[in-house]
Amino acid sequence: MNVEGVVLETTEAERPFASSRPLTLLTLELDPPGPGEILVRIEAAGVCHSDLSVVDGNRVRPVPMLLGHEAAGIVEERGPGVTALDVGDRVVMTFLPRCGRCANCRTDGRLPCSVGSAANNDGTLVGGGVRLHRDGVDVNHHLGVSAFATHAVVSETSVVRVDPDVPPAVAALLGCAVLTGGGAVINAGRPREGDDVLVVGLGGVGMAAVLVARALGHRVIGVDALESKLAVAREIGADAVHTPDSAREAGVRAPLVIEAAGHPAAFETALDLTALGGTTVTVGLPRPDARSSIAPLTLTAEARTVVGSYLGSSVPARDIPIYVDLWRRGLLPVEKLVSAQVGLDSLNEAMDALASGSALRQLVVF
Repeated sequence: MNVEGVVLETTEAERPFASSRPLTLLTLELDPPGPGEILVRIEAAGVCHSDLSVVDGNRVRPVPMLLGHEAAGIVEERGPGVTALDVGDRVVMTFLPRCGRCANCRTDGRLPCSVGSAANNDGTLVGGGVRLHRDGVDVNHHLGVSAFATHAVVSETSVVRVDPDVPPAVAALLGCAVLTGGGAVINAGRPREGDDVLVVGLGGVGMAAVLVARALGHRVIGVDALESKLAVAREIGADAVHTPDSAREAGVRAPLVIEAAGHPAAFETALDLTALGGTTVTVGLPRPDARSSIAPLTLTAEARTVVGSYLGSSVPARDIPIYVDLWRRGLLPVEKLVSAQVGLDSLNEAMDALASGSALRQLVVF
């Protein structure tokens, strides 16, 4: 079948992307779902830093590639062997398939699936190969999803079914922002009752961490260099906000600190603001060559713990129902993460907004 999708042609384009136009809306050929795969009609897709990191060359991926990894949609066709999903089901699409059999999958989310990670790096589906083509030339998949399109073929292990009452805009954000930010709190940080939670880096993932920590009853402190982000954090429920400098000057520290910016300076800030005996969870994805400076003696003398957390150390099938329950109870207003709706034809401009720090979560709604 033919689909409309946004393809990244080059990773060497310069900002502003609105001028260099690395992303192109094209008509593509999409193969039918193979064994263990489904065809999904996309309803909503978020624009995330993991998309931007491919556009700006921070994450090296094979091109051409159809981007988009945080989405929700409706199952329209099942491939051979798919029995757990029905046509008409609404699904959250997650960017790391889980085979459920490898050694990493047996770590209960602590490590990402090795099979899914290999497929993501290669730009393929976990079943092998690609399902997207343009004039006979293969187009690579982005993180097993490729959601900046009207339809996608994905592995059944890349989705989690949700009930119809969960709106597409909410369901889409559960697949990355909430899984990652919320998981950094619930799975990696595991704050005790009464613990303050401090979040450094108030983008989509950081704001999701704020929302989830508040939903669990913790006092939350937001830290970001941009005053506009601090204002939004206040609006969505942060109890206090600071710039990195003002937090240090005020002596602010917390037993659990989440670093969600993906920048070495933010990691250093997060360490500085972690209390004695506390835990620093780093969930942001910096450039591969990024380096931070830390004092190892501090870790020893203050009995500190530093935890790396990919995708919030999540098991999507286990964790998404938790977030849906919090949303239903009115405790997790995921809708507040959406800063704008954009079209497939304006994703170059959306990447500029994301890179400038002016956007929280832009959402493509079909």
